[in-house]
Amino acid sequence: MAIMFQRRIAARIQWGVLFIAFCFQILTASGAQKLEALPEGSGALINHSLMLVQWLEALLAHGNGSDVALRVQTLHSDEVKVIQAHSLVLSLQSEVFEGLLQHRNASGLIMRETADCAAVFDKFIRYLYCGEITVLLEQAIPLHKLASKYRVSALQEGLSHYMTQHLASDSPQGHVVSWYDYAMRIGDVGLRDSCLQYLSWNLSSVFQSGEWGAVSDDLLLSLLQRSDLILQSELELFGALENWIGRNQPGQRPSRLLRSVRYAMIPGQLFRLQKQSPVLLKYHESVRDLLFMAFQFHSASPLQFAKYFDVNCSLFTPRNYLSPAWGSPWLINNPTRDDRSTSFQTQLGPSSHDSTKKVTWNALFSPRWLPVGLRPVYTAEHGAMQAVRAEEGRPRIIVTPATSSVDFAGVSFQKTVIVVARQQGKVVVHHVFNFHQSTEESGDFLAQADLQRRASEYLIEGAMHLHIVIKPIYNSLIKAKK
Repeated sequence: MAIMFQRRIAARIQWGVLFIAFCFQILTASGAQKLEALPEGSGALINHSLMLVQWLEALLAHGNGSDVALRVQTLHSDEVKVIQAHSLVLSLQSEVFEGLLQHRNASGLIMRETADCAAVFDKFIRYLYCGEITVLLEQAIPLHKLASKYRVSALQEGLSHYMTQHLASDSPQGHVVSWYDYAMRIGDVGLRDSCLQYLSWNLSSVFQSGEWGAVSDDLLLSLLQRSDLILQSELELFGALENWIGRNQPGQRPSRLLRSVRYAMIPGQLFRLQKQSPVLLKYHESVRDLLFMAFQFHSASPLQFAKYFDVNCSLFTPRNYLSPAWGSPWLINNPTRDDRSTSFQTQLGPSSHDSTKKVTWNALFSPRWLPVGLRPVYTAEHGAMQAVRAEEGRPRIIVTPATSSVDFAGVSFQKTVIVVARQQGKVVVHHVFNFHQSTEESGDFLAQADLQRRASEYLIEGAMHLHIVIKPIYNSLIKAKK
């Protein structure tokens, strides 16, 4: 085993020496050079890196000096693509290629690939020569498959980063769902979580896209169980679920999916849904207990209901609803100019008994709030206030109730500030900040944002688009009876 390892290392060193000599010949033949000035006394840098890339690309394109023919055969097809390549380059870039080339019996290698991977195989090989690649949305997964199969780790990482940065890009049929499924299959936790977060924060737009019907029942169940979904209302979610079930016919899973709907959050439509929804008519028995509990929740006062039932379960927990009853949008033009404030009202709680009781909220935004230690102070020596640079402050948002009331007893409020921005030409949720009733503000609000730049990723045409959501949660003040 040790001997084989030593031979492998020696072979790679030999390949490296040959590659250096090969590159030197290319650069010498080119006769072109780039001089870069360095600090005096340290000499001048002769840089041929760009010319090297161009020559390597030409070498691949023309097949000059090729010693191996890659015969790319598409699985379940007679289609074959031939690429004239160089063992030296392939072996240095991929240990998988190195192993294949060491054990070949002829001047060619047969590469059996799926149709999607075969379509981009020449682009993958070009990356091995040039170290750069142009990626289209639909090519990300097959290229990542090839990078994984042939263990080109730098390309793997680059493609994963590309996908996390292009979730908002437009595509005819959508791509985030397929990227999520792929991340699940290969165990890429970072990409999986990024896709799931994007879907959770932009669910309303996903409902309208072509990829909604392609959502798997496992992914759909993961979404339905989350309280951080951002959408207009629970009724919108139910309508989308009904549409999905009608298109997918998922066997025994509809019952579990339907039981993840928070029926208590759609009181005004429950009677109509029971009589008019084809899905509820078909699967009524599987959710009858939840519907009955939702009706009970709205027929009794929260205090009375809490004596017998646990009001802290997900059925009675609002999601991030954008409808006026739960919060308000806030457009701040020129957010670096000065402090701003706004007021809005929400209903006290999700129960029908509290829907007419309103809570007034005051929100304050400060673009350059300073901690006490950084605030300007008067100095007797100079007889003036110390100057403080604007960049030393940070954005701050405070959300407080305008008045306190005895009606708040038994209710706590979770506050969410949603920041909307434009990514890849599409308006999407860029970030979400959460803080609880016990605090008036989010400590990390826009901590890394550069609002001074009009082209900041947190702004749309110089304006900051926020949406404040208030989520009232009932507390179990009285232990429910068994």
